[in-house]
Amino acid sequence: MSLSKINPTKTKAWKALLKKKLELDGAKIIDLFDSTNDRLKKFSINFDNLFLDFSKNIIDDKTFALLLELCEECELEKNIKCLFNGNKINETENRSVLHTALRDFDLNTEIGDELSSDREKIKKFTEDILSGVIKGSTNKKITDIVNVGIGGSDLGPNMVVESLKFYETDLTCHFVSNVDGDHLSEILKKINPETTIFIIVSKTFTTQETLTNAKQIKDFLISRSIEDVSKHFIGVTSNIKSAVEFGFDKENIFNMYDFVGGRFSVWGSVGLSVSLAVGYENFEKFLKGANKMDEHFRVSSFDKNIPVCLALISIWYNNFMNCETEAVLPYSEYLKFIPNYLQQMFMESNGKCIDRSSRKVDYQTGTIVWGGTGTNSQHAFFQLLHQGTKIIPCDFIGFKSSLHGNNEAHNKLMSNFIAQTQALMIGGSMGDSPFRKFEGNNPSNTILLDKVSPESLGMILSMYEHKVFVQGIILNIFSFDQWGVELGKSLANTLLTEIESKNILDHDPSTENLLDKLINK
Repeated sequence: MSLSKINPTKTKAWKALLKKKLELDGAKIIDLFDSTNDRLKKFSINFDNLFLDFSKNIIDDKTFALLLELCEECELEKNIKCLFNGNKINETENRSVLHTALRDFDLNTEIGDELSSDREKIKKFTEDILSGVIKGSTNKKITDIVNVGIGGSDLGPNMVVESLKFYETDLTCHFVSNVDGDHLSEILKKINPETTIFIIVSKTFTTQETLTNAKQIKDFLISRSIEDVSKHFIGVTSNIKSAVEFGFDKENIFNMYDFVGGRFSVWGSVGLSVSLAVGYENFEKFLKGANKMDEHFRVSSFDKNIPVCLALISIWYNNFMNCETEAVLPYSEYLKFIPNYLQQMFMESNGKCIDRSSRKVDYQTGTIVWGGTGTNSQHAFFQLLHQGTKIIPCDFIGFKSSLHGNNEAHNKLMSNFIAQTQALMIGGSMGDSPFRKFEGNNPSNTILLDKVSPESLGMILSMYEHKVFVQGIILNIFSFDQWGVELGKSLANTLLTEIESKNILDHDPSTENLLDKLINK
């Protein structure tokens, strides 16, 4: 069973939403509360320890009903089954999309057995490193981990390790992604090669950035008289042959799968650095939190389905309210890398202009996702949110409790968290001057959880993954390929040959001029 191929603009719901948008022009969110007494009940969802309030949006009952009708007309329920059943919904690469299987502990299939075996291998390796059973080549206990990858092989584990820093083990984790020799050199300055292992993450073991860094690390280890470099290299790849040829011990290679894309891969072996950083028990809690959200998404009615509601609101603003961007604003410094992570997840997934029938779309697809942590962001870009000329829908993510028990500071943080959503909606005045007036009517979603924990983080990330999926289904695009990434790589390989040989071939005038300045510096 393949994904439906339905142009959303041809549906009855889409056409009705265009009319509804005209009806809501000039509507005030606060007035919509007055006209609908049970608005908060209708436009909020409680699930486990997560509460979503989406009542502060420019929608009414009829708008929401039409968005739900859009789900039906685009056959969302059928397509969700395709995802979880492992159908090859990544059609341009002829692959299934089974990142949800990586965190499913009750998957009674051959794939489930294999993934269970992978988790056991991650668990044993983590325990052996932390206990000192596995040591470096000079028989010293491992103290540092360096994760080397790019894209999802870096953004995912880096973000999770930072988010769960409160739960860290006694290992120090470092991350190298960019093919920037200066960055790698700075990391190598900080570590002792005898007590460091390098986790090289590359599905194909051909990624230019990652292999360049791996080769430099190998040279570094040899220059520091490390005789058995294999004891300091861990591979996460599906290309075991090339990894062994590079110098990896086959037993120290963890598997990756074709049915999991890079930006959805932190739940499997790509999360090895996470397991080492916070311990396997916490890594498993992280997976189980995500699995909870998977089940909620899979079985909940669409009107009380958190990822579905978030996706519908995003489609409403992007396609009917002319909002091109949306901001993600976590009120926890632990979650400072979440906006970067979600940037890739959303923009690489849904940044498409060709629909599933191979036709160019004539409507908006992916939104521009950005953000930062509160309250830092309040002193940076919130001015534009409050008094700028653009409507920017926002997701505020907050937690009821702090982890270190500093209640005074946390109360101040959360008072700002709530105050900003209130101020964006109702506006106000701080004097007679027009410069001190705020029109308000700026929309937001509020996502509130108990505390930053492995489980709550898993739920948040899974929630956004499924939001991406729902948007892609309704917008009739393929969310799980990224061919746009490949073009620049291909051109870079050609240009690298020219730079190294100092032989410039025929290009456009600007490219030739830049090459000349670089080569003849």
